[in-house]
Amino acid sequence: MGTGYDTDSLDGAAQVFLAARPRLFGIVYRVLGSATESEDILQEVWLRWQDADREAVREPAAFLATVTTRLAINHAQSARIRRESYTGPWLPEPVDTRADPQLGAERAEALDLAVLFLLEKLNPVERAAYVLREAFDYPYGRIAEMLETSEANTRQLVSRARKRLSAQRREPASPAARRRLMEVFLAAAQTGDLAALEGVLAEDVVSYTDGNGMRGASRIPVVGRQRVSRYLAAFAPRFWPATEVRWVEANGAPAVLVTVGGSAVALLCAEASSRGLERLLWVMNPDKLRPYATSPAG
Repeated sequence: MGTGYDTDSLDGAAQVFLAARPRLFGIVYRVLGSATESEDILQEVWLRWQDADREAVREPAAFLATVTTRLAINHAQSARIRRESYTGPWLPEPVDTRADPQLGAERAEALDLAVLFLLEKLNPVERAAYVLREAFDYPYGRIAEMLETSEANTRQLVSRARKRLSAQRREPASPAARRRLMEVFLAAAQTGDLAALEGVLAEDVVSYTDGNGMRGASRIPVVGRQRVSRYLAAFAPRFWPATEVRWVEANGAPAVLVTVGGSAVALLCAEASSRGLERLLWVMNPDKLRPYATSPAG
């Protein structure tokens, strides 16, 4: 399929790459859950595209997507080992989708921070198959080519991923309902109102804090309505008085950016269902917060 660009020249090759780049970033970010690592992968894809026999490439966009997917899978396999030494829960790096609207332009699937967090529990090949199918609607045959497997196996990979994800999450609430629950939760958390907290949390809610060992960040998930409520109520007097809060958008969903003296100290995202807030995701690691807080729309 023609691109309209002269891929033989470096300028033409660059134009093809830049045209494909938003989709390539969307693929690799969903597989890795890290914007920083995704940028590194795209640098490698660009180098490989420069060195490729571009005259022999009939479909440049397909070639670039395949290279990106395979590099992402390889990187995810080594990242899993690195993340085992991470101190406390590891959460995906949030992205400001107001600053990068194309990231969610294809389909929002597998972009929500809570979904990316669950995708981490799949093996990298399952994750890639799910992302390519659910977020980008690639045909099974094309995904099979990209993953170097059979179409039948590809269908199994996607089916298995869907089942594992659906087993771990309930039907999500609408964005408006999630925002309302988060507003009540935030007011209750700031004042330490135990009854109000318990009123918006699902019975088996889990609160995860990603601080990579920093002081004040819980190193283990806090589980259950009563435990989470009491933990947050006890936490309130020490944490909230000096802070300012602002509603933002992270990964296509409402989120709360917490700052002290203009510096970001936490980003709160949540997963909600008809039962209330199911997961609380607190991103406090400065290395993950800084890129989000300094994004163009931040």
